[in-house]
Amino acid sequence: MAALLLALALLGGPAEEVSLSAILDRVAEEAEAFLNLAPRIIGTETWHQRVVKPARRLRLRVGAAARQRPAPRIEERRIVSEYGFGQFKDSPGTLHEMRTVVSVDGRPVAGQAEARQSLALGITSDDDRLKRRILSRFQRYGLAAAAVDFGQLVLMFTRRELGSYEFEISGERWIGSHRALVLTYRQRHGEAAFTIFEGNRAHRAPLRGELWVRRGDLLPLRISLSATLQDRTHEIEHRASVEYFPSAYGLVLPASVHYQKLADGEVVVEHLATYSAYRMFKADTEIRFETTPEEDAP
Repeated sequence: MAALLLALALLGGPAEEVSLSAILDRVAEEAEAFLNLAPRIIGTETWHQRVVKPARRLRLRVGAAARQRPAPRIEERRIVSEYGFGQFKDSPGTLHEMRTVVSVDGRPVAGQAEARQSLALGITSDDDRLKRRILSRFQRYGLAAAAVDFGQLVLMFTRRELGSYEFEISGERWIGSHRALVLTYRQRHGEAAFTIFEGNRAHRAPLRGELWVRRGDLLPLRISLSATLQDRTHEIEHRASVEYFPSAYGLVLPASVHYQKLADGEVVVEHLATYSAYRMFKADTEIRFETTPEEDAP
């Protein structure tokens, strides 16, 4: 009996029932807080990209070697940037990830303080052309078209957007030291939320995935998504998972983003981004940052 009581104490005792509406209402609150506060916060992003490419050139092979498929090349890149969220005047209420690069594969591009100040000025600027230049600069450093705008996935669940999804509580699981309620979601109607731009073409696909919320206070801790589309003769799947943590600034912030692009079940592009040293800034007559950065995300 003593052992049983100890086990129940460690597990937190019998779980109270939590309604789906209560969970979604709490997540929507966090989405609104993110929308309002995230444009005032800048952190450091470390981006590791891995791209699978075909063999460099065709070589004449004979015998058993001729029957073997040439091994693909693996290319990798590590980019450190100052990272934040901005919005354009022509699309208020929509946030985009913005970055100024500090180093690429260990080679310095700009000083960190300089990059942070430059990004803050870009985020607060009324000039959309400046913001688009900031977006395009980051694309130049990647090995392939960068998969961006995942850090703000929590905005999929604002009150206005909740009706676009079907939700179901699927159970409880652990995420680190936290017990979490896991919801599955599937897009129900309206324009597909996931858009892939390739050149001048835009591909849209319906979403499905999971939403993990902390058992005690229903804070969102993880959002995953998956979307599949047909590209000529190949099935392309995009997967992403974002881990969030409750910050000292009154909102959840991304701790990491893991993205994969699969072609016919094989991973062809992958990136993992981790985040640290978030700071909130004030912009009145000048950009001023909080003196102490947020502790690194767990």
